[in-house]
Amino acid sequence: MRTVAILQARTSSSRLPGKVLKPLFGRPMLARQIERVRRAARLDELVVATSVDASDDALEALCREEGVACFRGSLDDVLDRFYRAAEAQAAETVVRLTGDCPLADPDLIDALVEFFFSGGYDYASNAVPPTFPDGLDAEVLGFGCLRQAWRQATLPSQREHVTSFIYNHPERFRVGSYRNPVDLSHLRWTVDEAEDFEMVSGVYAELYPVDPRFGWQDVLRLLERRPELISNSRFRRNEGYDASLRRDNPA
Repeated sequence: MRTVAILQARTSSSRLPGKVLKPLFGRPMLARQIERVRRAARLDELVVATSVDASDDALEALCREEGVACFRGSLDDVLDRFYRAAEAQAAETVVRLTGDCPLADPDLIDALVEFFFSGGYDYASNAVPPTFPDGLDAEVLGFGCLRQAWRQATLPSQREHVTSFIYNHPERFRVGSYRNPVDLSHLRWTVDEAEDFEMVSGVYAELYPVDPRFGWQDVLRLLERRPELISNSRFRRNEGYDASLRRDNPA
């Protein structure tokens, strides 16, 4: 069963433009995430899915430097870009990741893939509902499930957020939720704002020199010990998705 991770990334993010190329401990943030994701043992391939917009030429160049596959597709119809990237890779199982998560944990990705297969799910996620820190999100789905969403999803939010059509139709798909025993969903480790990047930079400065393979629980222990590193607690989870839902039903 060929399992392909597709890492969505673009430079035209509205809240922190160019964030995926910002230097994080000496290398572009996306390169740091690629470095971590590559350690996941259950992945057969990793591909970065970006847009055909000229603003993302630099991402294709970065992929060449990193020796990772790059697929370019629609800027706005992210579901179409994601589906075509999976199709081009002959993926049978797809792991969806987003390029704003430089603390992504390969062991957690592997655990989610194992959960997906052992449960016989069409779709499984560690973020629906969220119990892990925001920024560790990963999703696993079968290619047939993805194809069905690609064919049938019509709302702007469904085309932008790729899997929302699937997890909002549990009557049609077998949906699995991989949960942390302790709800840590209030913790924000993703990068959407300048304060997010400041926090993640602090984590890398503390942990990477000691152990470049640091895991998510190392981050948790660090932030418990050094709470002054947390500068982004005022931001709310899933603001981008909520904005997409408002576009589905304009006043």
